[in-house]
Amino acid sequence: MEREVKTKRVGLARALSKLGYCSRSQAAELIRAGRVRINGTTRQDPETPVRLHQDHIVVDRQAVQAESRIYLMLNKPRGLVTTASDESGRKTVYSCLGDGLPWVGPVGRLDKASEGLLLLTNDSEWAARISDPSTHVDKTYHVQISTLADEELEAALTRDIRTASGEVLRAKRARVLRKGNRNAWLEVVLEEGKNRQIRRMFEHLGIEVLRLVRVAVGPIQLGQLAKGKVRQLTSREKATIDQSIGAQPRPKGSGY
Repeated sequence: MEREVKTKRVGLARALSKLGYCSRSQAAELIRAGRVRINGTTRQDPETPVRLHQDHIVVDRQAVQAESRIYLMLNKPRGLVTTASDESGRKTVYSCLGDGLPWVGPVGRLDKASEGLLLLTNDSEWAARISDPSTHVDKTYHVQISTLADEELEAALTRDIRTASGEVLRAKRARVLRKGNRNAWLEVVLEEGKNRQIRRMFEHLGIEVLRLVRVAVGPIQLGQLAKGKVRQLTSREKATIDQSIGAQPRPKGSGY
């Protein structure tokens, strides 16, 4: 079994991502630019098959080694985009990360106007499992809206909302947290986070979203992490979310 795993072939761009060197899209750019060599030969096709842990991969004359896995949480401030770089020059979430970290990519997305818990990692397979709708990882949000809320609104959010394009949106759970004189905060739980899903649901109901804060991903809570700050997941946090997605524990020496 161990031999089968070691000799498995994957595309070159995917191999660089799996090794924690960069994202698959970034890897594809490096490969097409002729900056990547396999066993001494330059390859410019991102789908070139390689054998992980056997073939010698070099980028810009430096050998690529598997990075230690790193799992981070960030309290994303409003106004940052969730991408490594932005064509319009907007600030990104990477401005919150310190120097000396290996490449990490976001697990899912938060749009520019949204805040709160964002996971980042160089473990692309782990990120994919959390983002995969079939693993049913809850994403919990606190949402401030421009009107008062009641049980009728809670129920409306958990019923099918069909968009003009035919897409069906629905919250797994919704409840009122607190009310003011003119607005309210709700907790909304999604099982499958589609693009701008919560904002589109409230827009369909004719309600303006004032703030949108993600406070949990599965069992991982944002807690008291200050806005704009980042920290590593504790071993307990990592173990609890691994259990929720059915991931196998990594061997000792892998960082967790």
